[in-house]
Amino acid sequence: MGKKKQKIVLPPDLPPEIPDEAVEVSDEDVRFVSENQQYTGFLSNLDTKSINKHVTRVADVKEDELESMYERRLKKKSLDKETEKQGLEVDPVDALPVKTLDGKLYYRTVSKATQKPENEDKDEANTNNKDAGIDASLVRLTKAEKRAKLKKMRKEAKKQAKEVAEVEDVEQIPQAEVLDEVRNDMTVEESNEKKKFRLAELGTALLTDPELNIKSLKEMLEISKDGDRDIVVLALKSLLAVFRDIIPGYRIRLPTEKEQEMKVSKAVKKMRFYESTLLSAYKAYIQKLIAMEKQAVYKRVAVRCICTLLEAVPHFNFRESLLAAVIRNISSEDDISRKLCCATVKSLFTNEGKHGGEATVEAVQMIADLVKAHDCQLHPDSIEVFTSLTFDEDIGKREAQDAHKFKSKNAKRKDLKEQKKEQKESSTNERKRSRKEMMSKTREDVTAELKAASLATDVTERRRMQTDVLSAIFETYFRVLKHALKPRSEAGSSPQSARSHPLLTPCLNGIGKFCQLIDLDFMSDLMNYLRKLARSGSNSDGSSKDVSACLTVFERLQCCIIAFRVMRNNLDALNVDLQDFFVQLYNLIIEYRPGRDKGEILAEAFKIMLCDDRQHDMQRAAAFIKRLATFSLFSGSAESMTALVTLKHLLQKNVKCRNLLENDAGGGSVSGAIAKYQPYATDPNLSGALASVLWELNLLSNHYHPAVSTMASNISMLGTGDNQVHLSNKTPQQAFKELSLEQESFIVKVDPKSSSTKRKKGNASIKHISMGTDLDITVQVDENDVRKKLSEHYSLLHDIAENERLRGELVGTTLSLNLYEQYKKQKKRRTK
Repeated sequence: MGKKKQKIVLPPDLPPEIPDEAVEVSDEDVRFVSENQQYTGFLSNLDTKSINKHVTRVADVKEDELESMYERRLKKKSLDKETEKQGLEVDPVDALPVKTLDGKLYYRTVSKATQKPENEDKDEANTNNKDAGIDASLVRLTKAEKRAKLKKMRKEAKKQAKEVAEVEDVEQIPQAEVLDEVRNDMTVEESNEKKKFRLAELGTALLTDPELNIKSLKEMLEISKDGDRDIVVLALKSLLAVFRDIIPGYRIRLPTEKEQEMKVSKAVKKMRFYESTLLSAYKAYIQKLIAMEKQAVYKRVAVRCICTLLEAVPHFNFRESLLAAVIRNISSEDDISRKLCCATVKSLFTNEGKHGGEATVEAVQMIADLVKAHDCQLHPDSIEVFTSLTFDEDIGKREAQDAHKFKSKNAKRKDLKEQKKEQKESSTNERKRSRKEMMSKTREDVTAELKAASLATDVTERRRMQTDVLSAIFETYFRVLKHALKPRSEAGSSPQSARSHPLLTPCLNGIGKFCQLIDLDFMSDLMNYLRKLARSGSNSDGSSKDVSACLTVFERLQCCIIAFRVMRNNLDALNVDLQDFFVQLYNLIIEYRPGRDKGEILAEAFKIMLCDDRQHDMQRAAAFIKRLATFSLFSGSAESMTALVTLKHLLQKNVKCRNLLENDAGGGSVSGAIAKYQPYATDPNLSGALASVLWELNLLSNHYHPAVSTMASNISMLGTGDNQVHLSNKTPQQAFKELSLEQESFIVKVDPKSSSTKRKKGNASIKHISMGTDLDITVQVDENDVRKKLSEHYSLLHDIAENERLRGELVGTTLSLNLYEQYKKQKKRRTK
């Protein structure tokens, strides 16, 4: 009989090794071991290797079999762990996680019923049999077969583990992605909120005690480098508020190397550290603003911060950088940025007490350089800011008066000294001289210290700065005038630079404001420029000039007005013939078009050139009277009223011109050198207007506007008697303004008496036209005639538009035919 197989029992697993640092020993155990050291001597002599070897070995079992059994045990444990992992799934009802107070997420899970595969059942049965000592493989299989079987089992286990991992990854990928996105969003929002709170804390600390918390500026600058736009904008605004509050009222001068080597007190060291830190942070902040000003996303915020800083602290360091950024955007295409920069520059010009006038000089010179660099192609606001400047015209007079008083006092003192010197002896005189010399030296030193300590600028220094400002302003104005007079060949290759003069209107306004400050040496050049510009739009003198662009009626009228202002402000020093400007005004009256040109500038030209002038030549006055009457026939009601008011002024000043009101068949009773009226003459002196009659007033007395008709009838009733000369108080500008405002409230009201009666077709109806409280005139209007005229007018307009359309189509067809013929010719040439 064979022997029964002995049941092999593997020893249990050894306890895990624990490092000595993780073992916690109580004080009682330490005390017990220290008291009973004679019992612990055997522990030092233990052989741990032999004990481990003895524990892990199994009697009567070979090493190969023992190794395979250990491997089976490890495989079984790994499979058990995988089944435990597969047995958990997220509950579909409670899919949302639960967040604990520690910030960890927990998911509710339920057990998943899984069936064990057949291979596992067989392995379990085999292992159970082997544990029970019934495993036949230990008896039947050889060593080679056992090793092959083990390798096969390992491969199958690896394949199963990979399949299980792939399934778990596929199931967990969408949930993991969603959780990661949620966590990222939560972390970004939380970090932004933390940064906002941190900015608020740092700003509050800096405002409460800037010297103690001056290092916080660096941290705020670091936060401003964040990638989120909201955080960057908030940081920039916070830094702006902090710098506006903590910047001192003086420029910081850093100590030199010699000054740093000197021994100073703690307070001085603390102040130097505070000033150096503030200056470095302020410089970094300005550099960041200038860099962000070039980015479209942060441009408006950066420009607003730069303008606010320059307006608040123009006296502080790095003013040149801020001013350069503002002047660079003074002609920006963005309206908001441009208006901010213009307002900042105007505030610098008006509030010179903050910077002593130095920033004004720098700003004006930068604007002059900008105009020169861009060839006068800038926005009009860029030089319109010059009109906000103010100049002290009495500086020179006050300085001369002070010098005269000082000289008179010195002369009196000298006379007294001479009298005393004659009376006293030479010895006493020498003592007094030495004493007076000492006193004079001390007085000079005291006055120099007082001037240095006083906040007010010196008169000579202020005069020097204003001279520099004036020279830069008039340099810019003359450059703009020269650019407007450039020929087209020299104006530039771009059509915009050859046709547009955006800076001409603000330039003329500035010359009109500061004309009393222009040097007399440049007056003749200025008048020549204005004369050429006023003549540039027409060929009245028969010569065609190649000007860069024909100026508009508005600009030419403005040139005439500025010429008269310059002449009147410098009446004592100038002797200029203004005949050319009268000729241009005489021609511009006909070229004026209501709606296209501004009526205010025309009314201003009438007032300055015709009404304010003391006396006119009789031929010229008659020519303007006739031209104004003709102009009133084809212009609007406001322009007609302006012309009639001017005409009345001329008739009241020039009594002999009232002969134009006579209705003789051969014209007026007073004839000039020209016997016949020339309506197309360009020179008013050669028009022969005295030989004509003001027949236009008869038509204007039937004008649709009651105010115009009343004015025309009043003018026609003027006589030649001297007793009727009384000047009107209304100016052309007032007449234009009143009638332009009345046009909005000009309403035709139906007479209630005529509305009650029955009207037949073709009969005329009477209507009331109300013109305010002072004027109530009844005018007869034929409705059928008005309808007929309106229908004819609109049909004519329709025919004109249709004609233009047909002409355009005809031109297009002719061009296409010509192109087709050219194509045929080229095709024939190619075939030949």
